[in-house]
Amino acid sequence: MKKNDLLKGLAALMVACSLLTACGDDNNEIIPDPNPDPNPEPTEEVSHYIIAASTGENGILVTAESLNEGTVTTKNNGLTTESGTYWVYFQDKYLYRLVYNQGNAGVGSSYILTQEGKVEERDVTFETKRFTSYGTYDNYIITSSAGDMNQTDANGFAAKGFMFSYLDVEKETIRNSEAIEVENYLGNGEYVTLAGILQVGDRIFSAPVPMGLSQYGVKANNGEWVKYPELVKTEAGGSGSGAYVEGELQWTQYPDEAWVAIYADEKFENPTLLRTDKISYACGRNRSQYYQMIWAADNGDVYVFSPSYAKVMTAEVQRTTLPAGVVRIKAGASTFDASYYSNIEEQSGGKSFVRSWHLTDDYFLLLMYDRPFSEAGYTANQLAIFKGSTGKLTNVTGMPSAVTGFGNTPYVEDGTAYVAVTITDEQPAIYCINPETAVATKGLTVETTQIGGVGKLTYQ
Repeated sequence: MKKNDLLKGLAALMVACSLLTACGDDNNEIIPDPNPDPNPEPTEEVSHYIIAASTGENGILVTAESLNEGTVTTKNNGLTTESGTYWVYFQDKYLYRLVYNQGNAGVGSSYILTQEGKVEERDVTFETKRFTSYGTYDNYIITSSAGDMNQTDANGFAAKGFMFSYLDVEKETIRNSEAIEVENYLGNGEYVTLAGILQVGDRIFSAPVPMGLSQYGVKANNGEWVKYPELVKTEAGGSGSGAYVEGELQWTQYPDEAWVAIYADEKFENPTLLRTDKISYACGRNRSQYYQMIWAADNGDVYVFSPSYAKVMTAEVQRTTLPAGVVRIKAGASTFDASYYSNIEEQSGGKSFVRSWHLTDDYFLLLMYDRPFSEAGYTANQLAIFKGSTGKLTNVTGMPSAVTGFGNTPYVEDGTAYVAVTITDEQPAIYCINPETAVATKGLTVETTQIGGVGKLTYQ
């Protein structure tokens, strides 16, 4: 405010006080601050929707005011980044770019929203070990995988162990844990990997997925755990996530069961292990990535989804006979709800799914295959809503027909789910889904090549 304007305002206030008996005593003099803050805190919260788009090899973080309508361009608009495997929106405070780099460490970064409403990269980059799944706990983003430990047997074969990386989102630090042995984790000799990390209260829920017998496990106790000797590999082969070595038994010998591990904290020690034979293992798979299939409803009930991926196994003894389905653990419990089971395939015409997410209340979103595993050429390009309390599956209507990809995770606000969709014959867009009706409508169009994620950042 200019000096003359300030003096005029003070004079007017003094006149008003002289006319009003309730104005206060004469000692309540108004004195302007001689050292005003040059960068005052904003009077309104600064928040923006942030879309993780990609244009060729690079990523770009685009700001939008609405997800329900309009068009936004990436041309000369947004912060250019390197590409990311996963975009993790952490409590509207931080956006993390996680990078999976096969057998090598991936270099990631994180972002915040400035007071001026701009996306800004934070100072610290980080390297995560190879990971196959991830989740959050308190202030951590945790990545996990199973790999060789230093511990070996008399033959020189290494035992398998969990490998964890902990990203502290506030301190911008990363630490890698000591390996935790996972041989014979479920009492059947097989080693496991984890699919998903879900915090419910102070506890962590995850799905230990049996991977078969390592070379170490095949030799343990003079071959005690080898149920099918014909499955032990006689030479190395395969490629990528399907690669194997001589002397191992690849993939589980127990496809008709699922396990849930409940941990007291992020140390992942001394789990409570739950087993059910109503579903196959609770994990969606795409190459080396093991997708989370354990989610909590708003009331604390934990739902465990199984796509029955073991139906695609080559060996008949490793192929599950169980349909894709859902079981439940009631809020606060450490046992499965014996009265609950929902058959997904029965409601979908034999189709399964590759991913799942919690939306709101007890509604969950499933990324469905377009045909059963028994048919060739199946692809995951459809969506369905699952309501936990009723066990009902409803196909989402209103989606485009030529879908080629979806974002990593839906963003939910005021009961509406916002899903990033990449389409063959038009620009990518955000689709708005009403979980109660399973109806989708087209929202914001993004002029780019692909959308990897959508969420919100708020200036802190």
